[in-house]
Amino acid sequence: MPDDTNPHRGQCHCGTVRFTVTLSDGVRSIRRCTCSYCRMRGAVMVMAEAGGITILQGEAALTRYRFHTGAAQHFFCSRCGIYTHHQRRSDQNLYAVNVACLDGMSPFDFPEVPVMDGINHTNDTGRPTRRAGTLRFIPAEED
Repeated sequence: MPDDTNPHRGQCHCGTVRFTVTLSDGVRSIRRCTCSYCRMRGAVMVMAEAGGITILQGEAALTRYRFHTGAAQHFFCSRCGIYTHHQRRSDQNLYAVNVACLDGMSPFDFPEVPVMDGINHTNDTGRPTRRAGTLRFIPAEED
């Protein structure tokens, strides 16, 4: 599993949207979020600086969704519906990228994923982001 800041290739499920991304801290920035939207979406994300994502193909097929304050922009392939990335609300210079869209990576590659408290968002509370818990993946034993 890659753990560096070299560019990674990614795409949506149908391949309409293809991109490269340079992760700002490799996969050490991996996380989930408890906000209402992320709970329903269920994606595991890693971070990239603004300018760290280059859409190679399918930019016109990307659709965006905003909710609550409208600050965060969530991008999806309009063809297959897969969430590829979003511009973060707490830091508009950071993008979160769906790990499942990155070539050679899967959310199931990570035995533990920190879960951040998005219900009590730092922009709403004025307090630092709190870790809400840990999501664990324990593979079944082979028969």
